[in-house]
Amino acid sequence: MLYAILCYNDENAVFSWSKEEEDATMARLIAVQKPLAEAGKLGPVARLMPTTSATTLRKGKDEPLVLDGPFAETKEQLLGFYVVDFETLDAALDFCKELAAANPGVGAYEIRPLYVFRPGEVST
Repeated sequence: MLYAILCYNDENAVFSWSKEEEDATMARLIAVQKPLAEAGKLGPVARLMPTTSATTLRKGKDEPLVLDGPFAETKEQLLGFYVVDFETLDAALDFCKELAAANPGVGAYEIRPLYVFRPGEVST
C-alpha cells in the first residue's frame, strides 16, 4: 500500500538552520531513505518552500477568493512529504521512527494511506 508521510515542523526553526546543520540533517535523512529507494519502494519526496511563499484559493458559496499565504494559525507547518510503498502501517511507523532519529527535535510525521488518482487512465 502506498502511504503519504507528511512532515510537520516549525518552519522558522528549520529555515534558520546553518548550511552545516542543513547538510548534516539531509545526509542523515538520505541515509534513512536509501534502502527504500534501492528497493524501489520510495516514491516522490518533496520539501515545500516556506508558507510565506504560499497562495491559497479559498472556496465557498461565492466566487473563489485568492489570498497570499496559507492563513493557518499553527505552531507547526507542513514542510514536505514522502510517498512510500509499505506492506503494513507498522512498517511505515518504523520508517518514521528512523526519520525522527535522523532529524531530532520537535515536529511530527503524519502517516496516511494514499489513494492514487490518475485522470485519463482506463482501469480494467
